[in-house]
Amino acid sequence: MKKLISTLTFVFAVGLISISAQCCNSSKTKTTSETTVACKQSKQASNVKAYYFHATRRCATCQAVESVTEEALKEYYGTKVSFQAINREEDKENPMLAQYKVSGQTLLIIKGDKVVNLTNEAFMNARTNPDKFKAKLKSTVDSMM
Repeated sequence: MKKLISTLTFVFAVGLISISAQCCNSSKTKTTSETTVACKQSKQASNVKAYYFHATRRCATCQAVESVTEEALKEYYGTKVSFQAINREEDKENPMLAQYKVSGQTLLIIKGDKVVNLTNEAFMNARTNPDKFKAKLKSTVDSMM
């Protein structure tokens, strides 16, 4: 019986690690030189834009990142800050994937050539502490406006 419990615990732990690695993998934070690269669309725009890159299959946390981000941006800024969710598996040819080196779930706030990666904060707080994440999102966007 103890061996069965130990085996099930091990399988459960491996499953959690696998889900976490698959679902919450994010691109690395951009360096200063990488943030100067932006698509023509972003360079020409004078407003702040938020992009959430995700996979087709998503866990509850991945879905919470999208919904909390969209809700907060509408609440704080109305239509002044645009938000776009991009399925990187369905839209493999999107030039933004290569431009911002997106390889996993990624939340980027962009204004012109300035890029802020909020992926870590989003995944740590969107489900468990959405108010903390919203505050971080708001302070980031406010600093870019």
